[in-house]
Amino acid sequence: MISEPSASRNRLVLAVYTAAIFVSALLLFSVQPLFTKMVLPRLGGSPAVWSVAMVFFQSLLLGGYAYAHFLMQVRNRTIPVAVHLALLAVAMLTMPLSIASGWGDPPNSGYALWLLGLFAVSIGLPFFALAANNPLLQAWFVRTGHPNGPDPYFLYASSNVGSFLALLSYPVLLEPIFTLRMQNLIWTGGYGFLIVLIAICGVLLLRSPVRAAELNLAPDDRDVPAPSWILRARWIFLAAVPSGLLIAVTAHISTDVAAAPLLWVLPLSLYLLTWVLVFQSRPLLPHKFMLMLQPLAIMGVILLLAIGGEQNLLLTLGGHQLCFFIIAMACHGELARTRPAAKYLTGFYVALSFGGMIGGLFTGLIAPFTFSWVAEYPILVALAVLCRPPADERWPQWTRWFWPLLAIAAVALIAPSYSSGKIFTWLDTNRVYVVGAVAVLSMILAILLKADRWKLAAVVTLALVLIRMYPSDEGRVETVRSFFGVHKIVVTPNGQYHVLMHGTTIHGAEKFKNDDGTPVTGQPEPITYYYRDGGIGQAITAIRERKGAPLRVAVIGLGSGTLACASQPGEEWKFFEIDQTMVDTARDPKYFTYIQVCEPNMQPVIGDARLTFAREPNGVYDLIIVDAYSSDAIPVHLATEEAMEIYKSKLAPQGAVVMHVSNRHLELSSVVVGIADANDLKSWVYSEDSGRDSEYIFSTSVVVSAREETDVGKLASSEQWALTEARKNQRVWTDDYSNVLGAVWRRFRKGEE
Repeated sequence: MISEPSASRNRLVLAVYTAAIFVSALLLFSVQPLFTKMVLPRLGGSPAVWSVAMVFFQSLLLGGYAYAHFLMQVRNRTIPVAVHLALLAVAMLTMPLSIASGWGDPPNSGYALWLLGLFAVSIGLPFFALAANNPLLQAWFVRTGHPNGPDPYFLYASSNVGSFLALLSYPVLLEPIFTLRMQNLIWTGGYGFLIVLIAICGVLLLRSPVRAAELNLAPDDRDVPAPSWILRARWIFLAAVPSGLLIAVTAHISTDVAAAPLLWVLPLSLYLLTWVLVFQSRPLLPHKFMLMLQPLAIMGVILLLAIGGEQNLLLTLGGHQLCFFIIAMACHGELARTRPAAKYLTGFYVALSFGGMIGGLFTGLIAPFTFSWVAEYPILVALAVLCRPPADERWPQWTRWFWPLLAIAAVALIAPSYSSGKIFTWLDTNRVYVVGAVAVLSMILAILLKADRWKLAAVVTLALVLIRMYPSDEGRVETVRSFFGVHKIVVTPNGQYHVLMHGTTIHGAEKFKNDDGTPVTGQPEPITYYYRDGGIGQAITAIRERKGAPLRVAVIGLGSGTLACASQPGEEWKFFEIDQTMVDTARDPKYFTYIQVCEPNMQPVIGDARLTFAREPNGVYDLIIVDAYSSDAIPVHLATEEAMEIYKSKLAPQGAVVMHVSNRHLELSSVVVGIADANDLKSWVYSEDSGRDSEYIFSTSVVVSAREETDVGKLASSEQWALTEARKNQRVWTDDYSNVLGAVWRRFRKGEE
């Protein structure tokens, strides 16, 4: 007769397994920003690093889940425990984490493959071992004889709570307080503690009665057949859609709504929260209720896209994320509803990770090269309709005409976009009402008529196509997309200005018509942040007058090419730009003419400036202008003590560094003063808040740093420029430490004053 495990032992088993899965997820999610941040200074801050890192982590997660699946096919209980503990111990020998020796600068070609190799050699083994823990420990838990063993999926909620806390704690706690080296040591200690927990889990498994461990399945589950391949494919699809939607909604709100720092934390937090909620033993939000809300959420996305992103910032941000949360809850709820018996648990997790990888690959790597705008967002919203379960369709007799009527409606609504007649004008003016009507129709089909998901998807697709055919943002002439984001070139309603924008951030503008409507002739006048009596213009003039001879200038960041017209005959200006599409846009005279008129022979250096500028000869430049901070998301690696050391080494004996730090969300002046002081440079801060933000003349914040007061000429005696000392209570940003959240807080406090 088999003795039942005691209640105290059951409590111990549950506590240890829950803790092990929680700590494993905590480590798994925190190692991603930790190691990627370690790599950035060596490889530059290219978004390619983050995108390739994402592919690496998702691929290795799939590998870990597959390893757990095959390991649990072994009937002997001792072998999986021994093999996994051995893997964890070998991985521990590679710590603390570090960049593998022999991996220097990246090659000129095959960059992505080289980077994948670097990640694999450096942290592949410990990450692989961590990735396997969630399904493996759940499978062990099933075999411990615990009463909850037949349905162990509630432990997945514990895993996602760990991921959720790791996500929030990194920017809020770890990054502001600890250096990368200390974070690494803390993480290594946590890994050692995890090995102890998993060893205890293994002991508890091996000490379980054999038959209780092997037969700990619900009676109805013991003879359940394996899931069909159709069901497995549906699991993959249900995991892929919200995974891709996570990246797509993040890209949309940071491109067309607000490119604010740390904004990606919000959708990712909601994504993890959905996993926590749906796999609870008693979900707080019933799945039927979320399925009922899903059409409303899809309708909400359609209306938000139709209205546009700049009407009400908080409403738009909150609306997109609430709709995303409901859609993800519906998809993940379907996964929880159709989860297999515990004996097929590991295969289920393999399908989930494979779907997550597919969604990430589509939105993270394929879409940026395929579409010129964030097209993946509406595509995935339409696909989310297909995540609904099949409907018991009992329509009235007249609905047999659905498809012909939909085809006629599509032609009637789309065809006018190819003309310029009255119908087109009416549809263009009333686009929100037309799109809204179609969106409401889709909701009615889904909720009241219980329409088939394919019919619902067709109506949703029509609404999304109408949004694209009749755009809301007046004046958009083209959208340009690359690996580094989506930019749009906007012509103001009267054609007077061409404006280069990223989301709601202006990167440059040019005046093409005078106030009376006549074309502007001659050399274009620098505007936006670069007008002649602004901070950057004053700095250029002062250094030029101080030298009394033509300047040699390096400019990091091209934008619309405005600074090309700040040069004078005989001067040598060299531009460094990471994004080739920006160079192509700035060169095209139908968009901007700064380069064509002022520097027609310009040959910008393409690549991340942290790498390319470091190769420039020392002691060459009279002036270095770092103009990479006017966006809302900053390249931190260009604002560290080590980066300033590079700039200083390239300066001529009386040269100066000008850093443009205008930013709506971060206070960066004190950061630049701090890194300059660490390199024995004096700094003068120019912060204009004159209310001149009209006619594309913007207030600017600029910091000039130089070795001596005489190096900056008349700026040293100007009342507009303040000699500023580094703050003693503020840590200097280095490659080993930065605090973006602190910069956000200082900017917020300044705005409140």
